[in-house]
Amino acid sequence: MKRIVLMALLTLALPLAAFANQIDFTNHGGTISGSSAGLTLTGSDLTYIDIYGGTKTSGVDLGTVTFTTGALTGGNITTGATFAAGGTFTITGAGVAFVGTFSGPVTWAELPGSTSSGSIYYTLTGNVSGTYNGVSVTGLTTQVTFLAGKAGFMGGPIALASGDTVVSSVPEPGTLALLGTGMVGLAGVIRKRLKA
Repeated sequence: MKRIVLMALLTLALPLAAFANQIDFTNHGGTISGSSAGLTLTGSDLTYIDIYGGTKTSGVDLGTVTFTTGALTGGNITTGATFAAGGTFTITGAGVAFVGTFSGPVTWAELPGSTSSGSIYYTLTGNVSGTYNGVSVTGLTTQVTFLAGKAGFMGGPIALASGDTVVSSVPEPGTLALLGTGMVGLAGVIRKRLKA
């Protein structure tokens, strides 16, 4: 009986292992420009890569982060907006190749109380999916921008203060299903031998 319980626990734990590869990217600088067609980030430098449970790399010239969003679907760029899924999201550098898209709506919002410092801060938040060095991944990106000036004004491109993108590997559903049925079959064989 103990073996069957152990096999069942192992079956439940294996899908969790498939999600263990998570990577955090940090970027600084660059310019965000926007219109009703969408937002675009150019010239942002990749400054930090943290492979959870593995290596951490920081420095200059690690790579670049660029993106374009889908078209404006609600609100306005000055006070807050929503953009359609789609567009592109790319992180490139030495040993790094993430190519993806925004897999859902992207929000663009002015941070509450940000004008108290004389600057206006905006955040862009969206879910991304794509491939990282050939492996399917999904994740979340938050890009924080700032603009010196008065509230309610975005008359042109603005500077990016920093950005953070966290992605994790996505196991193929078919692989997990095969693994699960194989484990159930193995548990059945062990149970049969224990009864004999």
